[in-house]
Amino acid sequence: MNLNAKAIVLFGHGARDARWREPFDRLAALWQAQHPQTRVELAFLELMQPSLAEAIASLADSGASKIVVVPVFFGQGGHLRNDFPVLLDACKQQFPDVALSATPAVGEDEAVLQAIVDFSARAL
Repeated sequence: MNLNAKAIVLFGHGARDARWREPFDRLAALWQAQHPQTRVELAFLELMQPSLAEAIASLADSGASKIVVVPVFFGQGGHLRNDFPVLLDACKQQFPDVALSATPAVGEDEAVLQAIVDFSARAL
């Protein structure tokens, strides 16, 4: 498998206010700058585009055969426990030639929590 066959989807909730998306755009740009060999797409659960299926379709159309979805949520709430698995399963059926997987919510990671502690400590 060549490196271009791997891709990441950064998956957020979505919001009515377009400004809410700005940190996600910066996150995707940081990813792409640090990992230029691996494509990244944003996707949103609701209220914003692209949807998860649209982002996966874009990556698959560009040759991605392994895609990891990273939920950029603070915790494993109802959306990630109930809605997300249904969406991911539907995408697995829609894109059978793509190996789709997902990580836990980013807020479940100790390094992410430590980054928040460090950020908070700098505010003192």
